[in-house]
Amino acid sequence: MLRSPFWKERRVFVTGCTGILGSWLTQALLDAGADVVGLIRDRVPLSNLRLSGAEQRMIAVDGNIADGELLERVLNEYEIEVVFHLAAQPLVRLANRAPLGTFDTNIRGTWLLLEACRRSATVKRIVVASSDKAYGDQDILPYSETAPLQGRHPYDVSKSCADLITQAYYTTYQLPVGITRCGNIYGGGDLNWDRIVPGSMRSVLRGEAPVIRSDGTLQRDYLYVADIVEGYLRLAECLEDPALHGQAFNFGMDDPHSVLEVAQAIISICDYPELKPIVLNQASHEIQQQYLASDKAHRLLGWCAQYSLEDGLRQTLAWYREFFHKSA
Repeated sequence: MLRSPFWKERRVFVTGCTGILGSWLTQALLDAGADVVGLIRDRVPLSNLRLSGAEQRMIAVDGNIADGELLERVLNEYEIEVVFHLAAQPLVRLANRAPLGTFDTNIRGTWLLLEACRRSATVKRIVVASSDKAYGDQDILPYSETAPLQGRHPYDVSKSCADLITQAYYTTYQLPVGITRCGNIYGGGDLNWDRIVPGSMRSVLRGEAPVIRSDGTLQRDYLYVADIVEGYLRLAECLEDPALHGQAFNFGMDDPHSVLEVAQAIISICDYPELKPIVLNQASHEIQQQYLASDKAHRLLGWCAQYSLEDGLRQTLAWYREFFHKSA
């Protein structure tokens, strides 16, 4: 996609750049001419960041989001202008099993980064990744941006807290932040096999039935990674307008699907259409229905998802097919 000249030689800091969204966002920024500095905690040899060649094109800083002194050094030394804060512990099951690490990364890491941005003389735009999980369980669906943030389980609470802390930094210090609340992001490069899309992709490419940990009825938004990258870039560009500072934006499909429907859609495009999902019904502490109203992003940012679920899954299956072929 032809990118606006806004990003040409723009100095950008991306936390969480080895994750699925971070790696795709970093690629897009590099392709648009930005000078990207990325924070990397763990070097992952098979990460999309490395396989795509993006890691070799950016400035890589080894460190942890919970290191406040490191964050201040990076922002000052590289005269960062735009920050995308994506670093997080993203797995719900891990958060339930070991919550302290999730709280430290997702909550403390957020306030340390925002404090470093507040003290920086060069940072002018900050995009912070919240989540639809920050809303917790709600009686009224789809979630709008005015719904209360009321996470109850560890991962959900960590995102509610990080979201509220970000709002506090705008309200108190007028920090030029924008907040994203996204549905379930999928696409090539996600190596967290516990998740329904990458786990099912790996299974069907092996000729095996996908395994569903829940009862299959949980409803979610499923958003292809290229669409949300476009949303992040668009939000950062639109933060030129101070009226948008401190605001949150939902990014979703406005078309939720159950876990079982997603697994069946993956089977329908693979080489083994006779496969049947295996439903374990073992998941706990999961919200039954979560999906978003994205009309605010449509109206104020001019953003709208371009990939249908089938189109996005086909792109994703092609990525994993090539990934496993090269790995073999």
